[in-house]
Amino acid sequence: MSLKATKILKHTPSVIASAAVGGKKEHEGPMGDYFDKINDDPYFSGDTFEQGECQLQKQSVLHTLNKAGLEATDIDVLFGGDLLNQCTGTTYGVRSFEMPFLGIYGACSTMAEGLLMSSLFVNAGYADKAMAVTSSHFCTAERQYRFPLNYGGQRTPTSQWTATAGGALVVSAKENPPYVRACTIGKIVDMGVTDANNMGAAMAPAAYSTIKEFFEDTGMSPEDFDFIVTGDLGKVGSRILCELFERDGINIRDRHKDCGLMLYSFDEQDVHAGGSGCGCAGSMLCGYFIPQLRAGAIRNILFAATGALLSPTVNQQGETIPSISHLVWLSHETADDLSDTNSAEKEN
Repeated sequence: MSLKATKILKHTPSVIASAAVGGKKEHEGPMGDYFDKINDDPYFSGDTFEQGECQLQKQSVLHTLNKAGLEATDIDVLFGGDLLNQCTGTTYGVRSFEMPFLGIYGACSTMAEGLLMSSLFVNAGYADKAMAVTSSHFCTAERQYRFPLNYGGQRTPTSQWTATAGGALVVSAKENPPYVRACTIGKIVDMGVTDANNMGAAMAPAAYSTIKEFFEDTGMSPEDFDFIVTGDLGKVGSRILCELFERDGINIRDRHKDCGLMLYSFDEQDVHAGGSGCGCAGSMLCGYFIPQLRAGAIRNILFAATGALLSPTVNQQGETIPSISHLVWLSHETADDLSDTNSAEKEN
C-alpha cells in the first residue's frame, strides 16, 4: 500500500510571524491595507527589475524577523524560491542573511511548499524555527516567460497579472495560533494545456487533485473549513476547479477563495483573468489570512497554492504545461483544544 500524501502534524507547530510586501498596483487594489510595506518604485531603488525582486525578498524577511522579535541567526533553516531562472531573486535577496538555506521551486505554489517544508521540519524536531519566503515581480516574469516589456504585446482575456509582491513567515514549535494541522504533498498533473497565457486552466486540475486527496485521506469535507484558499487560479481556473468538484457532487463555491481574485479590483484595474505569481498567494497568506487566523476571525482554512511547472523554452517546443498544488491546513485550534471543548460540553 502506498503512503498517503497527507501528513497529520501531531505537534501542530505555530506560524509565529508573517509579513507581506507589495508594489504600487497591489496597494491600489482592495487588499492594499494588508501589506506591511509598499514600494511605489518598481525598481525598488535598484538598477534593474531583477534587483527590485531581490529587494522584495529581503524586505519580506526583514519585516517578518522584526515582527517575530528574532535575528537572522535565530532561524535554523530558510526555504525560499521565486519564478526567475535558478531562483536568483531569492538567492541574491537573502544571501546577506547567511541563514542555512534550501532553495525550492514550485512556481506559484512556492509559498505552500515552503510552509509545508517549514512545518514538517519543526514538527519532526529538525528545526526550532524555520522560515519560508517567496516573491514575484510583474516585470521580471513578463520578460522571462513572455515578451520584452517594450514589445507592447496584446494580452489575451485568459491571461493573468503577475503580482509584484512577496511574503515570508516563521514556523516554530507550538505556541499560539495559527497552527499547522496537516499538509498534503501534491502530485504533478498535466491535462494537456499548452497555452502559456491560460495558467488558470493548466493549474486548476492540480488544485482539484490535491484538495480531493486531502478530503479522501482525512475523511473531512468542505463544511469543516471556513475557506478553501487557492493561490492564483483567477477567473478561469476558479470556475474549472468548482466545476470539477461538482462532478463529484461536492460544492466548494461558497467556501472557495482565490488569491488571484482577491488581490485586484476587476472594475478598476486591468488584470484580465486575475492575479498570479508566487507573490500573489504568498502575500495574501502572510498579509491577510494568517493575521485573521491568529485573531480568531477565521478558524480553519485549507491553503492550496498552485504552480505551473513550465519552461519557456520547452513550452515553445510544443510541450504541455504540467502543474502542481501543495496544501496546508491552518487552524486557530489544535486537536487538543477541540478535545478540551468537547469534554467540557459533555461535563456540562
